[in-house]
Amino acid sequence: MRQEGADSRAEHEKNGRPAPVVADPIQQKVKTYTLGGSLGMVMLVVGLAMAFNAGVWYLLGPQKALEFLGGYLIEFSLSIDNLFVFIMIFTAFGLSEHAQHRTLNYGIIGAIVMRFIFIFFGLKIIERFEWVLSVFGVLLIVSGLKMFAKRKEGKDPSDSKVIRALRKCIRMTPDYVGDKFFVKLEGKVHATPLFAVLVLVECSDVMFAIDSVPAIFSITTDLLIVYTSNVFAILGLRQLYFVLRHLYDRFRYIKYGVAVILVFVGVKLCVLFFDKHIPTEISIGFIAGALALSVIVSLIISGIKNRKEKKNV
Repeated sequence: MRQEGADSRAEHEKNGRPAPVVADPIQQKVKTYTLGGSLGMVMLVVGLAMAFNAGVWYLLGPQKALEFLGGYLIEFSLSIDNLFVFIMIFTAFGLSEHAQHRTLNYGIIGAIVMRFIFIFFGLKIIERFEWVLSVFGVLLIVSGLKMFAKRKEGKDPSDSKVIRALRKCIRMTPDYVGDKFFVKLEGKVHATPLFAVLVLVECSDVMFAIDSVPAIFSITTDLLIVYTSNVFAILGLRQLYFVLRHLYDRFRYIKYGVAVILVFVGVKLCVLFFDKHIPTEISIGFIAGALALSVIVSLIISGIKNRKEKKNV
């Protein structure tokens, strides 16, 4: 990203945002992810997940393999909505490519740790109070319905309560300082706006974990299957992010497919209260179908809009 002048910085500060990242020569050498390269890496990570699934099939049997596949599909689909939030955050704060890479890396590490904590304590609660699954189901249904009702215009992430609270609690530089989270000024440690972005990313990870961890409980409560399917879905987030960033305008309607999946798994958990069980095979088919249909609809609608825009030009 090119260096901004004094006027640009003043304008950003006037609007309550930090000035864009000023990249140094070392940062400018960072590899820029192309759509083809990012898509290839996503396919590699998906391939590794399927290879692991084959190992689960061989060692633990077909039922556990189906549970892993179902869990992986749920976590992968919910991760897409998570990444759209990341794109919105990074765009609002004007992060450079290098800063996005660094923040994503730390965000993914934090997501793995937080998912493990949520999974571990979630399973302990379910072991003692099985009826909690129905509560999780209701929460997922509500989350899914909220996604349908959510307005297109979201609030500016840079004006969020988290960022405002952070600025009141710690010293923070007005501008980015390369890709550093903390710097020392006049003998005192100051956080940079990039640290605020990281906190916002981690907070969004917590919010999405509240949805995604209970969702996988609709497939299985086996700790190994739950955690490994989550880890494989998270490992592909970095590459998937750059794919979605390139295709953001074409995949905007995927969130509705994710909303349908949330409602479905919520219903699946709720019916357990009545000793009813939706087979894993049906769950996998529904989740894969909803995700695929949302992608197709997104491509069709974006294609129609692009043709209309070209005609109007």
